Amino acid sequence: MTETLQHQQPEAASAEESKVQTAAAKPKRKTAKKPAAKKGAGKKLVIVESPAKGKTIKKYLGRGYEVVASMGHIRDLPKSKLGVDIENDFTPQYINIRSQSATIKELKAQAKQSSMVYLATDPDREGEAISWHLTTLLGLPEGLQNRVTFNEITKTGVKNGMAAPRTIDMDLVDAQQARRVLDRLVGYKISPLLWRKIRSGLSAGRVQSVVVSLIVKREDEILSFVPEEYWSIEAVLHKQDNFKEFTAKFLGKNGEKIALHNKDEADAILKELEGARYVVQEVKLGTRKKSPPPPFITSTLQQEASRRFGFQSRRTMQAAQELYEGMDVEGFGTLGLITYMRTDSLRLSDEARQGAKEYILSTYGERYYPETPRIYKSKNAQDGHEAIRPTTPSITPAMAKDSLTSDQFKIYKLVWERFMASQMESCVMKTVRALIDANGYTFGASGYRVEFDGYTVLYDEAKDEEKTQQGMLPPLEEQEELVLQNLQGNQHFTAPPPRYTEASLIKTLEENGIGRPSTYAPTIGTVLSRRYVEREGRQLKPTELGRVTNQLITDNFHEIVDVDFTANMESQLDLVEAGKLPWKQVIRDFYGEFEKELEAADQNITGEKIALQDEITDVICEKCGRNMVIKHGRYGKFLACPGYPECKNTKRLVTKAEGHCPRCGRELEEKTSKKGKKFFGCSGYPDCDFMTWDTPLKDTCPVCGKTLLRKNGKNGKIYCSNEHCDFEKGLDEV
Repeated sequence: MTETLQHQQPEAASAEESKVQTAAAKPKRKTAKKPAAKKGAGKKLVIVESPAKGKTIKKYLGRGYEVVASMGHIRDLPKSKLGVDIENDFTPQYINIRSQSATIKELKAQAKQSSMVYLATDPDREGEAISWHLTTLLGLPEGLQNRVTFNEITKTGVKNGMAAPRTIDMDLVDAQQARRVLDRLVGYKISPLLWRKIRSGLSAGRVQSVVVSLIVKREDEILSFVPEEYWSIEAVLHKQDNFKEFTAKFLGKNGEKIALHNKDEADAILKELEGARYVVQEVKLGTRKKSPPPPFITSTLQQEASRRFGFQSRRTMQAAQELYEGMDVEGFGTLGLITYMRTDSLRLSDEARQGAKEYILSTYGERYYPETPRIYKSKNAQDGHEAIRPTTPSITPAMAKDSLTSDQFKIYKLVWERFMASQMESCVMKTVRALIDANGYTFGASGYRVEFDGYTVLYDEAKDEEKTQQGMLPPLEEQEELVLQNLQGNQHFTAPPPRYTEASLIKTLEENGIGRPSTYAPTIGTVLSRRYVEREGRQLKPTELGRVTNQLITDNFHEIVDVDFTANMESQLDLVEAGKLPWKQVIRDFYGEFEKELEAADQNITGEKIALQDEITDVICEKCGRNMVIKHGRYGKFLACPGYPECKNTKRLVTKAEGHCPRCGRELEEKTSKKGKKFFGCSGYPDCDFMTWDTPLKDTCPVCGKTLLRKNGKNGKIYCSNEHCDFEKGLDEV
């Protein structure tokens, strides 16, 4: 930074004084030309985390500012050693990140020639810590009010942020330091024990170990589940003068429920119902209000994007990050379209709620806006943030569509509709519940009709199973006799709990207070990349490596995989953030017991390494006749002979794709490039070299009958794989 920050410059000499001084000087000679001022000299510097965010902010700040990106963290604990001085009260030993050397050099140069440096990293713990590290790196004065935050990257959001600079919030920084040191202690102390007993390269983590444990426990529940048989009886009925059929389910007798465990019990009831009269015993009419869901927080956005679009959490957060950082929207210029996407707060600003009100009243009318504006309360949230909402409610998804990629549009539409619906009137349904008597046995039937659609005119979060429910029953009168159309018993079996999907896992983590919004996506990514867990469709399944690693950690470090312990640790980090608990006290309390477990584990984990069981396939090795097994390599899974080193036969693991090659008609296969990118090619390679980056579909072209391909992205479409066929249609036509 220039000296204008440190010292006041002397006043300039008057014009007359200058003339006298010049005359008294040495004889005139040609003076050297002054060097040109460096770019950005004297300007105010704003440091953000990403170039995309910086580009948007620069347009709002104008010529007096330079905006540069730190590209994330610039200082961290060293990778080569623990980096935490345990003997010196757990002091972290930060170093500059080597890969960031060019960025650091640029930041120092820019700061040196700037009149003021503003730190505008993300508004959360990580962002606060990055700003703190930048303060140290750039030698900025302590206590300088130069920390600015933007909840939204719009002209108003940037203006408000720059108008309210503050000092670094050390409580936020300390919460991040506590988390970082805890994770380092767990990872660097347990991992070597895993290397000793299982294999090198493995890692343990404070949150990732709990995630693996949850997935393993769920798989154990599924494997140990014993289905139980049960039966139901359903009567299909209609009125004497109205042939609209409806279904009534068997409930019991004389107000007591009867459970049917097997066919004999069901058949006994069916026999007693032979020739029975079905008479309406009771009719209950009611009204039910269905309130809109609250606006999105990080976890619920990830869950809904997974349910609706099949998006993995990383994909959802990538699109949300882009929408937050800003883009050029046709007709509106450059702006961020949504507020900060890492939040667990349900709070909405008065300005945002007013924007929603104006849109609802002008588009749908007064009936669709509640008498009392909706205000949602958060639980254990950083209320400095808002919920995830559109920054400019008047920009509808349709207006922004042409400026967005397919993923960005889907996420923006989801966020916009959810926010708008959260401010609308409830859906009102008329319900009816009928009890029907048949030879002393009771059947029940229920239905509903929508009297006022309310928020569902815009947004419906009904789950698939809810959508299959009946509509309204025909008008029924008490003591009315009905006509039996069909009566039958149905066999059922209880089902095991489902495997976790990313959506259901995130919901479980949130409900149990494990991790925070910013950690869900990267934690799931870590357990997948470490191959502790693998995907089977949308489901998450533990691998043999995950099971063995989880068992070793569970046996020796029970608290590390304990849900309640991990949740309590998150609560302590929240107390640090609130300034109610010293961060090093959290580390001290944890490490005392952890150190004892480490010493015991060091004694217990001895002997030969655990041999991992490879997955056996039905593919026979053509060289020695053994069943080949699945191995993991640099480019993914492959088949190998278990007879190694006597038999070294390997072959690629074929994953079939939908459709057929448009050139030769052979099956298509899913393949992986050397850079790890997925593509699809003909199974007849090298005889046929057809390949595509776009996803083959099971549907065929209505023009030529060849396989259709799906191209995602901003210009996404469905098109024919036959290069001589021009058939295509938009993704929104699917």
